[in-house]
Amino acid sequence: MKPIVQISLDLTGIDEALETAALALRAGVDWLEAGTPLILAEGLHGVRKLREAFPEVPLVADLKTMDGGYLEAEMMAQAGATHVVVMARAHEETIRAVVKAGKDFGVKVMGDNLGCPDMVAGAKLLEDLGCDFVIHHIGYDERRGIAARGERMPSPLDQLREVVEAVSVPVQAVGGLTLEQAIQCPAYGAPLVVLGAPLTIDADAFKTAGGDLESSLRLICEKIHAG
Repeated sequence: MKPIVQISLDLTGIDEALETAALALRAGVDWLEAGTPLILAEGLHGVRKLREAFPEVPLVADLKTMDGGYLEAEMMAQAGATHVVVMARAHEETIRAVVKAGKDFGVKVMGDNLGCPDMVAGAKLLEDLGCDFVIHHIGYDERRGIAARGERMPSPLDQLREVVEAVSVPVQAVGGLTLEQAIQCPAYGAPLVVLGAPLTIDADAFKTAGGDLESSLRLICEKIHAG
């Protein structure tokens, strides 16, 4: 699979999300993600607005589904999402329900191993239950809490190679990556590169980062696509 660049719109307003999405696509980003903060703030309305504005672009709805899997996936599919996210720590029946909805409504399912005691086993479970992609994810609170105690902050890169080797579906690494680390992900065998907080979004304020974001994104996309 060729490297794909996805921007996570971890914003709390649809107008800023639409502006950031347009900028990102001009810069060469391939996929858009309605991040969890945006879904909490705008819900199905936000997903519909993104789909209306960008009718041909793959759109990930980062639901982090834990229950009610079929209905959540159905609603997001009907709003225009092409990909939905279910958690490995949900009940297996929830994961199966999301996978079934994915097949019924023509959306791809991304399984997220955030919080799994065994991240590699969590990734393998997601694949075994039918997920099309695995998100290897170290959470925002986990990273910040551990760092605040003066301990080494965990990184998705710590076990990324193990996760990639354990599954045959494409893998995406998420959680506190620097720009340099994000660009390196395809070299680890993880072709789906996410740019989001804190790379292009202010991780504390959940608003678009300052500076010449479009030029920076263009350079990042060129490097990732060239790899």
